[in-house]
Amino acid sequence: MSAAPDEAVGAAIDTVNAGRRYGNFWALRHCTLALPPGSITAVVGPNGAGKTTLLNMLVGLLPTSEGQLRVVDEEPSSKPEFLAHVGFLAQDYPLYKEFKVADLLRFGKAMNPSWDDALARQRLAAAEVPLDRRAGRLSGGQRAQVALALAVAKRPRVLLLDEPLAALDPLARREFLKTLLDSAAATGITVVLSSHLVGELARVCDHLVVIRDGRLRLAGELDRLLGEHHWVTGSPQDTQRMPTGVEVLTESHHERHSRLLVRTNEPLLNPALTVGPVDLEELVLAYLERPAADVPAGLKEVGTR
Repeated sequence: MSAAPDEAVGAAIDTVNAGRRYGNFWALRHCTLALPPGSITAVVGPNGAGKTTLLNMLVGLLPTSEGQLRVVDEEPSSKPEFLAHVGFLAQDYPLYKEFKVADLLRFGKAMNPSWDDALARQRLAAAEVPLDRRAGRLSGGQRAQVALALAVAKRPRVLLLDEPLAALDPLARREFLKTLLDSAAATGITVVLSSHLVGELARVCDHLVVIRDGRLRLAGELDRLLGEHHWVTGSPQDTQRMPTGVEVLTESHHERHSRLLVRTNEPLLNPALTVGPVDLEELVLAYLERPAADVPAGLKEVGTR
């Protein structure tokens, strides 16, 4: 079931049926999104789902094979005018390993006219990253903090992060996400980060995009999506009589009771049913495990049009 989205006004990221094809293989297709300014969006899915393809299209590294795509009201490209508005952090945190952190800050300042040196140094000081140490001698968590500080100090309007948590241990992931949240709050930038690690994202993200096999499975404001999904438990007879408009996503049946994951905008008032909340990981897994034939093409949930 796809809820009718509201009209998009001033979306920071706006895509309409965007896709990328390699020969006969579609890495991403029918991607329609409208992410509002200042939002923090998690793009989740298994490896090879299409997350990196989407981010590379947004930053202008890959052209679209079909559809339309705009970021901060511009078509992504290699033009300096566009790149000045977009920050990108790749999964392996590419840094000049022989440069000291202080050298990287000076390089960032020289290359970016809107560079905020005070912000970069403040973030690195909070993360206890030594400025006199070479990048190649930093820990994985410290390299991630340096890469994030460089990306944020550029003062972009949109910040794209490709699997920034994959190589970090649990403590480093938490510190990285805290820095990201603080930076987003301080600057008001729109953040999109891809990940297949779902558990850490609920603390920082307010929008969710689920991708598998190059197709959107679910997208929308996180609180709204969680509020629309419920676990329902009851007898097999009672759970078979769901009201009109209730979509059953998953179900398991036993001799005396059944358990269903449902989506609905209306309250379930049947006293014979026990209704409970769904957490983020359960929600994501339900849509990743759902057969592709059950997912509408061109799904539109975020923002939007």
